[in-house]
Amino acid sequence: MLKSKKILIVEDEFLCAEYLKNILIKNNYNVIGVVDNGKDAITEAFTKKPDLILMDIILKDRLSGCEAAVHIHNKNKNIKIIFLTAYAEEEMIDFAMKADATAYLMKPYVEKEILATIKLIFAHENYIETKIDKKNIYIKDGYMFDKEKHRLFKNNQEIHLGKKTLKLIEILVENINVSVSNEQICTYIWGEQKNDRTLRSLIYRIRHMIGCDMIENVNGLGYKIKTIQSI
Repeated sequence: MLKSKKILIVEDEFLCAEYLKNILIKNNYNVIGVVDNGKDAITEAFTKKPDLILMDIILKDRLSGCEAAVHIHNKNKNIKIIFLTAYAEEEMIDFAMKADATAYLMKPYVEKEILATIKLIFAHENYIETKIDKKNIYIKDGYMFDKEKHRLFKNNQEIHLGKKTLKLIEILVENINVSVSNEQICTYIWGEQKNDRTLRSLIYRIRHMIGCDMIENVNGLGYKIKTIQSI
């Protein structure tokens, strides 16, 4: 769920920080901390690994929010940062862009704007991750099939298989956790029907080559691959 994401607040004005914290908690977000300076922001980011930081640009110590963001992104570029400020000078916006800001919100805070920005950031992030990860199908015993490269891997090492073997795995992962009939499999691999013995022989060779019984026989229905994780 999007609202399980961890959020760190970096704001040097106590009332503003409390306002942000109350908004987020009221909307069921997980606020993992509130700090008022750049040094603590960096420490909290490295130790607690938030998904998102609401970062005031002007802070109490010598480090600005932009400088703190640069330090954080040098070590972890996956943390999203929304800059908060009462100033909109072009130079400051340029600095925020160089610090790889995800968004930029002006003070005084507007609750609906804050919540909408956070929701959009997390929704976009979730969409991108899902779009990327759908190419990888994770199978038992450390095996993974890359649907874009049409290759089988074990612990990130490619398992070299023949064309027909890969096509068999490919049609099964395209129908993950669902049985595929012998007729469908044969048509996909050979372009014509084959007797059951031919298909069983191919499956036997796969099991022998990889030492893993990843392909399951579904009595009377065909075969399937059951994943431990499909993302």
